[in-house]
Amino acid sequence: MRTLIMLGGFLSAAFAAGAGAQQDYPGKPIRYITPYAPGGSTSFTARLIGQRLSEAWGQPVIVDHRPGANTVIGTSTALKSRADGYTLVSLGNAIATNHTLVKTPYDALKDIAPIATILSYENVMVVGPSLPVKTVKELIAIARAKPGQLTYGTSSTGGATHLMAELLNIEAGIKTRQIPYKGGGPAVSDLMGGHIDFFLSTPSNVASQIRSGRLRALAVTGETRVGAFPDVPTFAEEGLPAMTLTNWQGIGGPAGIPKPIVDKISAEIRKIVAMADTKEKLNAQGFEPYYNNAERTAELLKSDIAKYARIIKAAGIKGE
Repeated sequence: MRTLIMLGGFLSAAFAAGAGAQQDYPGKPIRYITPYAPGGSTSFTARLIGQRLSEAWGQPVIVDHRPGANTVIGTSTALKSRADGYTLVSLGNAIATNHTLVKTPYDALKDIAPIATILSYENVMVVGPSLPVKTVKELIAIARAKPGQLTYGTSSTGGATHLMAELLNIEAGIKTRQIPYKGGGPAVSDLMGGHIDFFLSTPSNVASQIRSGRLRALAVTGETRVGAFPDVPTFAEEGLPAMTLTNWQGIGGPAGIPKPIVDKISAEIRKIVAMADTKEKLNAQGFEPYYNNAERTAELLKSDIAKYARIIKAAGIKGE
């Protein structure tokens, strides 16, 4: 009986300590891992959200770039951490495509705790100064005349920048070659340097270059034009209505984070996304603020896994 009483007291104390830790969260710096190289769209979002979380909670939120292996390195690093809410990770389309493309050291449906969706966006097709085209039709004409010679960059194999380019190959009946990068920033640099011919980029990676004339935008995915580029037509306007694939970015962590902590982070993300200043910064990069709670984000991830599996199979894309 004495042993049982002591055990009960120990469990009660442990429960109280755990509950107190959740209530006091965050009580130390938070690590926010983004599985891409610095300078890309995910880096922009992580820095913006990290800054806002730090301002709200009075704790540093340290953005940690861990690129490589099509986001597997950074994601795996995050998911091996303690499930206490002090390690967060960027979520997005690559998580869904990797589920089909490669054998990852984690299961996207079991080992990730989705916390919130932050934004949605379309891709914008851009060409560098070395390719003398002003429309999608002109690019397609060159690709047909020189099959396999035009090259396109991707921020990750199997990610949105890759799937959209392969979808273009299918829909336009052309053949272009992928040049993979570890993030959008390096791909944009090589595009401006003339090392690749085009890139179906996230808007934030190329917004300033388009406005300055260093890159030419030919078309955007989605059903309507993007507010950041009102003069750029949609692929549907260019005769390719199937070129629609909406992307998103979110935040998560290792599975097992206590629900009160998940709810607290998600609620703060909701406030941040609704802020006028945040909306202005996201819109300027071609993003649309788009909040989902943890449950809806999990549903979105599951839906995307099924959707991208169909595209990957149709395009015959193989993982690296």
